[in-house]
Amino acid sequence: MHATHLECSECDYRAALDHLATLCPECHGPLVVRYDLAAVRASVDRDALSSREATMWRYREVLPLPDPQGAVTLGEGGTPLLPTCRLAHELGLERLSIKDEGQNPTGSFKARGMSAAVSMAKHLGARAIAAPSAGNAGGAMAAYGARAGLAVHVAMPQDVPIVNRIEAEVCGAEVTLIDGNIADCGKWIAERAEERGWFQLSTLKEPYRVEGKKTMGYELAEQLGWSLPDVILYPTGGGTGLVGMAKAFDELRELGWIAPDAKQPRFVAVQARGCAPIVNAFHAGDLKATPIEKPFTCASGLRVPGAVGDRWMLRVLRGSEGTAVAVSDDQLMEATRRIGRTEGIFAAPEAGALVAALETLIADEWVQPDEHVVLFCTGAGMKYIECF
Repeated sequence: MHATHLECSECDYRAALDHLATLCPECHGPLVVRYDLAAVRASVDRDALSSREATMWRYREVLPLPDPQGAVTLGEGGTPLLPTCRLAHELGLERLSIKDEGQNPTGSFKARGMSAAVSMAKHLGARAIAAPSAGNAGGAMAAYGARAGLAVHVAMPQDVPIVNRIEAEVCGAEVTLIDGNIADCGKWIAERAEERGWFQLSTLKEPYRVEGKKTMGYELAEQLGWSLPDVILYPTGGGTGLVGMAKAFDELRELGWIAPDAKQPRFVAVQARGCAPIVNAFHAGDLKATPIEKPFTCASGLRVPGAVGDRWMLRVLRGSEGTAVAVSDDQLMEATRRIGRTEGIFAAPEAGALVAALETLIADEWVQPDEHVVLFCTGAGMKYIECF
């Protein structure tokens, strides 16, 4: 085991890895797993990774579970990095790639985070797990909870995509529909969790979902021959994928698996205009985001009015010389169809938001034609049938 301890992303608090941890008890910031990367570097041959299983657990030395044999897995990770030809040509780019996370077991990138989080919850003795979800996280938690033999409780907004609700129910979760948004669902879970013995797997309120999500960064680097792209556009709700990839790239440099001076890709956080707290905070120069009172967008994964990791996300964006863009629902839905029409990928609307944002960045000359741009398609479009 190479994981050494937990530390707060916002203050100097440290903790052991031997208990079910939530937020920092001193400042309520998200906790982060740290590793003995020198020991990993000495024990793992980077080039031998390609002979391992094509799942996220091929990077087991930089995941927190002490015994990988205890991983709760459905084969998550190993998603393709697809070069685009027609879409890139239409946009005037020489190199545009789509990392298709919709090919994960539960149809979205949430599978990665839940595999790691549920594995650790089971390892540390949880009997029941719970979380609010605007859609895909609830279905993934239900699937991995079932795989682990844990009771699962999900609170979802009443207008959650029906596929997500059915997925969670079929996998045995107790699903409660709430008249409100994901923040209201989070309050409902929090009010009951301690009394009922539920361990909360809410976004960044425990430290392990981000560890699963960071494997997107490891995979991306490996698929690019241990190099990094110039720009990464990421649909940003709770933001675990964004901060997770930044963490991955930092670890990769320290491991020597990419060049120590490899430049950080410029991260772009993309949100919907009806729910853009990170975009608003970024352009206002704020250190934290103000929650949106009445969030609205058809892209349910972007309907997160206030994120626990807002400070962390804003640091990642600014530290990478990145930016943040908001697009309308009309723009993102048209761009979703454009992805399908040009590349044959039936993507979630969140991916459409990236293409719409990219058009703006190209027009503003923020993205240059010869730069390598990667879009993260975080889910499969078939889980959002109501949007089409």
